[in-house]
Order: sequence, then C-alpha cells, then structure tokens
Amino acid sequence: MRLRVRASVVRGSVRAPPSKSYMHRALLLAALSGGPCRIERPLLSEDTEATRAGIEALGARVDRLKDGLRIECGRLRAPSHEIDARNSGTTLRLLTGVVALLPGTTVLTGDASLRQRPMGPLLEALRALGARTRALGPDGRPPVEVGGPMRGGRVTVPGSVSSQFLSSLLLAGPLAPEATDLRVAPPIVSEPYLEMTRHMVRRFGGTIEGDGTEIHIPGGQRYTATDFEVPGDFSSAAFPLVAAAAGEGDVTVTGLDASLPQGDRRIVDLLRAFGAEVHETDGAVRVRGASLRAQTVDLGATPDLFPVLAVLATQAQGESRFVNGAHLRLKESDRIESTVAILAAMGADIGATPDGCVVRGPARLQGAHVDARGDHRVLMAAAVAGLVAEDPVLVTDPESYRVSYPTFLEDFRALGADLEVIP
Repeated sequence: MRLRVRASVVRGSVRAPPSKSYMHRALLLAALSGGPCRIERPLLSEDTEATRAGIEALGARVDRLKDGLRIECGRLRAPSHEIDARNSGTTLRLLTGVVALLPGTTVLTGDASLRQRPMGPLLEALRALGARTRALGPDGRPPVEVGGPMRGGRVTVPGSVSSQFLSSLLLAGPLAPEATDLRVAPPIVSEPYLEMTRHMVRRFGGTIEGDGTEIHIPGGQRYTATDFEVPGDFSSAAFPLVAAAAGEGDVTVTGLDASLPQGDRRIVDLLRAFGAEVHETDGAVRVRGASLRAQTVDLGATPDLFPVLAVLATQAQGESRFVNGAHLRLKESDRIESTVAILAAMGADIGATPDGCVVRGPARLQGAHVDARGDHRVLMAAAVAGLVAEDPVLVTDPESYRVSYPTFLEDFRALGADLEVIP
C-alpha cells in the first residue's frame, strides 16, 4: 500500500486533534492516582492505545464512554506477561519509571523499530534510585527488565538523549518513599516536554521543586484523582498550517490553547519568521501562504517540527539551516536521514548535517516514490511536500499517521487535498 498525493491547494478549517503527549501523561497519572478519573476528548491513536493497554496490564480498568474514558484501579501490580509498547517510545520510557515503583519484575518490549532506541541512561538512573534494571537487548536497548520498588535518592541524568527519560523519573519520583534529587547534565533537549510533565504532575496533586539542572522531588506523595480534557496538539496542527504556507493556501486550525506548555506552539512564530501570513485568535491559528524567506531553526526544544519545516524550507528563498537536532537520529527513524532522502528524491537542494540539514530554495519539487520508513511524522511531511510537487508523489507506510494523528487523511481531504491510499 502507498499514499498517493497530487498537487492541491488547501483551504478551510479543521480542529486540532488531541495532544498525544498530554494523553500519555493523563493515562499514566490517572492510573497512578487510583481514580476514578475521566479523560475527555481523548486521543485514540496507536501510540496512546499502547499506553492504555500498558496500564490495563498493570491492573487499571479503562472504560470507553460516549465522550471520553473512565480510569479506575486499586493497587497497580507487576504483570505476569511482557508489556508491549509497540512503536511508542513514550509508552516504553514513561511506563519503565512507573513499573519501577511496583514490587516484582516487569519486562517491557516493542516492535523492531522500538527495540533499536536507547534506554541505558534511564535504566542506570532507576538502578541508582533502588530499582533493579537490565536491558535484554544489545547496547542498553529493549526489551528491558525492571524490578521494584525504587526508593529514591540522588542521581545524575544526561539531558542530551531524550526528555522522556527525565519525564519518566518526574512521574514516578513523587510516589517513591524517599525524596529524589535529579541533577540534569546539560544540554537538555526537548525541554518543553519536561514542563508539560511538571504541569501534569501538578494537575494531579504532585509536587516537584526546582527546575533546569537541579530538581528535588519530595517522596511519599500521593496523586489525586483528577478529570482532564486533552488539549489540541500543536505538533499535529503544524502539518495543515505548513501545507497552507507552502502552497498558497488558507487554513485555520481551531482548538489550540497557547497558554499550555506545548513546545511545538513555536510553529506559529516560525511560520511568521518564514514569511507566512499568520493570525491568532482565541483558540485558533489561521495561516495563509505568502512569499517565504529562509531561516535558521534551532531544533533543540522542538524536534518534532523538523520534517514538516524542512518541507517549508524547500519553498523559501535562500538558505535555511536546521541545527541542534542530533537527537532526531534516535526517533522512530533517523529523521534527519529519512527527511533529507525524501526531499532530495523530489528534487530539493538539501544536504544532511550531523545535527540537522541545509536547504536552499525555492525548489520545484517533482513527483517521486519515497520511503517514510514507518515514521508517522516523516509520512505526513512527505504528504505535505506532495501537495506542492508538480507530479504525483507515492509514499510508503500510508497508515503510519495513525500513531499520532488518526484523522490526518480525513482532515486534509476536508481542506481540499488530493490524497488516496492505493495498492
């Protein structure tokens, strides 16, 4: 199966899908609180379904309601079978901290892609906090075996590999019997996701003190059962907004709350910097295409925006540089390599660097048959590129968008995009 994309101009309005990052954290905190908790406007994607299945394996009950989910559980327990995180790095890493709180031993695994992603720094940190951990795969990679309960203590964690390691410790730390002191070795990548985790811990009644490189988490806390409505996702909204900017379209995305700590809300400022016409109203962002100019983009805090911003850069006048994104090579695919390969195949003047790429534009993109490498964000970025290509673009892994944006095809078709899954 392939996704066929033909040149189209997108116009209209869509509502942002619920945030995948908030949804993962809401599921885990609801289970850790014991519930009952209602999650309203949940994101039911492949990644979040992996987290839902994970908390159910630990003893939580998740009921689907007409307008959301209801989560309740007694005491969480280590399961008698492996937990399969599928393709979700967030599920794997955040659940690893959760199961370190439980007596007994838990094995967590995932698909072939997930088993290539690093876990060593998180496992070492949990060992220092009193858990028993080991990687069953080579070089600190999954599957992983975790035995608890962790006690707390002092540990230094690298901030340069993945913010998910730190988020895992921030979620679990309040429930450890002793205080946890984290020293974060800079640089810290994807820092807005840590603020999101802190925000959610506070929503469920937890306390985390300090920030930056020194964090203190008092032990012996309890989470409070809390209802939560999942906000719209700026990460997913970036795709229709960039599609409008790159192709002279006019798109409004509603359901976006700029007051919440979502790092990818930076897409609004970046689109303005590239020259798109951007208007913000309460809860909505409207973007219209205009003459685009090249930019230098620091990817340290917002790596998920890279694939679609690289597409935008192909339509901008001048040389755009993407920097500080070495951690992109450790995502579902090597996102630097996969994005550069797709755009180069379509005729863009683009070259990879160790921590990003250089794009010279504007380019007249051509039709091509390209490989998304099973990566949902690369697939959706390739689809956006196809909308401004002169000939049809065929993309592999046509349903990988379900990982984070289940209504991607539906929304883009509603905006006038010519997308079709074909044999």
